[in-house]
Amino acid sequence: MSSRVLRKLGLQGEKEITCINDDASDPEADFSNSSGAKKKQLNINRYDLLNQQSHSESEVKEDDDHETAGSLNAHEGAIDLKDASRRKKKKKKKKPCKLPSSNTRSSEDNIEDEVERSVREVNEILGELKSVGQVHPADSGNSSLRKGVLNVEHRALNPNNELRRIFGSKILQTEQIKKRGRSRGHIKSTFLVTPKENWPPIGKSGLSMKLVENKNGINYFAYEHSLNYQQVQMKFFEAVESLNPDNIVSIINMSPYHVDGLLQLSEFCRLSEDLSMAAELVQRALYCLEMAFHPSFSLSSGNSRLDYRKQENRSLFIALFKHALFVGSRACYRTALEFCKLILSLEPEKDPLAVVLILDFFALRCQEYEWLIRISNEWECTRNLSQLPNFAYSLAMAQFQLGETEVAHALLQKALIKFPGVLLPLIDKCGAVVDSRVSSSAYFSNAQSTQSKSLSQLETMYVERCYHAWKEADLLPWLEMNTHQALDRVEAGDPLVAEWKEARLKRYHSTPRNIHRHIILSDLKETPLLLAEEHSAPLLNFDPLPPLDTIDLYSRPVRPRAHDNNGPLAILFRSIVPSFNINQVATEEPTDEGGLRRSVALLLDAMRDLLSNIHLPDVPGDGDVEDVDDVEDDATL
Repeated sequence: MSSRVLRKLGLQGEKEITCINDDASDPEADFSNSSGAKKKQLNINRYDLLNQQSHSESEVKEDDDHETAGSLNAHEGAIDLKDASRRKKKKKKKKPCKLPSSNTRSSEDNIEDEVERSVREVNEILGELKSVGQVHPADSGNSSLRKGVLNVEHRALNPNNELRRIFGSKILQTEQIKKRGRSRGHIKSTFLVTPKENWPPIGKSGLSMKLVENKNGINYFAYEHSLNYQQVQMKFFEAVESLNPDNIVSIINMSPYHVDGLLQLSEFCRLSEDLSMAAELVQRALYCLEMAFHPSFSLSSGNSRLDYRKQENRSLFIALFKHALFVGSRACYRTALEFCKLILSLEPEKDPLAVVLILDFFALRCQEYEWLIRISNEWECTRNLSQLPNFAYSLAMAQFQLGETEVAHALLQKALIKFPGVLLPLIDKCGAVVDSRVSSSAYFSNAQSTQSKSLSQLETMYVERCYHAWKEADLLPWLEMNTHQALDRVEAGDPLVAEWKEARLKRYHSTPRNIHRHIILSDLKETPLLLAEEHSAPLLNFDPLPPLDTIDLYSRPVRPRAHDNNGPLAILFRSIVPSFNINQVATEEPTDEGGLRRSVALLLDAMRDLLSNIHLPDVPGDGDVEDVDDVEDDATL
């Protein structure tokens, strides 16, 4: 055997080694023990050769022809130089050698056998683990199934992937070519959004996330604000109270990744119909929030929770909801559905933004019918999704799209009996003609007037959002057919009719706070906002209607409403008293009686001066007597 192979095998013995002759019958190396020394034990780890290039026995013999005789104690540096020079030479013709017998095997064959056996053993072990690790849905519990419903796919969070699947890759090829070759070092790829090249470097934003606790396999997290971020947040509250968008813009210029400022400025852009800038500002807020994620925070597993009551956590909920709406407006419904699942997984029990009111819409638009049926069946016992008008009608539509016509007929008739106030507004929005029997039926025509305003609010929200889905050619005839069958059941005195007539009177008395938040953030113009009288606080789009048991880090400054100093009344008073300022009068403390008295006295003196300086116009000499008397009478009045 070659000395080089022996060095690879780690054999650095001190004894003389006798190499194999070409005419030897035994291919195994015979280690001489003539000097009386003990035979050196060969501890060979044959797996070490897997990371090196193995040589066949014939190549080893060719190398032996070019090697000089020497012992293993020669310097390694000289041997390496000789090996390097030999690699550059052309290999000589192989010498004929005696083939080993059939019952003898070379060292390379032994190594290959060891490798094959080890690979086979590893494959067997992996196969056993795979068979053991497979879990069937029927064997798993309800909790694992619910967790699976809210699982999020990372690829589905990118709207470009959905656009590429719908329209092809060529529609995005030009934009990708423009972006190629000019990437900046400070931009880091994320899952929620795709950062743009013109965004400023994020640096230290002041946001961080900590792990609060782990309970029953669920990780509870919370955002934290640094001291610098808290100072910027207080300035932001003052800017919001001033009702001046320029103040918020100055805060964003100073802190480009202040989350609440980005969300509020996005709302101003949306109101001014600059939707692209509004969407980009929301994306920048999400980018900052994701960069502050805890290493254990998972987007896809569904076991990460955030408490909506904590003021610092609410920004992520609202930013995700706004981003889902912007993505849905681009017809990327599958991406919007994934974001809704992500929002719902952060706090599925309370659902602070009432995401269940929009889940069905995105699921139908992206043709995720089976997923919609699955979540409806699994959550019915705990969430009563069938008592929401949107799920009652959307579930029937999903069954119809899957070809389950009998089940779809029964579900649609049940939905029409439970929520009759949906039918006529839905047909009107679709532009269809109402049948005379349906229009004359008191069960459908008087439904809106005989039910609570809260239920009418839910029905109006569903019609305003989902009427486009009912404009398909097959759905309106199907709706008409089942409407007549539902009327037959009403006229026949079906027990379900009386049951739900009583249910509509007992339930839906008031609108929950999370539904109000959903309406405010969705900006549904036709859906009324039924706020109670106790909701007197101003509605802030970056944090609409905080929870009653909120956990606030900041105390917002309470200031009286600033009056317009350029209004007609203020201009009138300022024309009388140049130093008059209506905001100064409004900000006087109630306990400062002297200040209030001075303000009132100043105003009364100004009114006296105004009345004393009024002069009647001169009466024309050629006027009639009756006219003069009338003018005098008016002046005395």
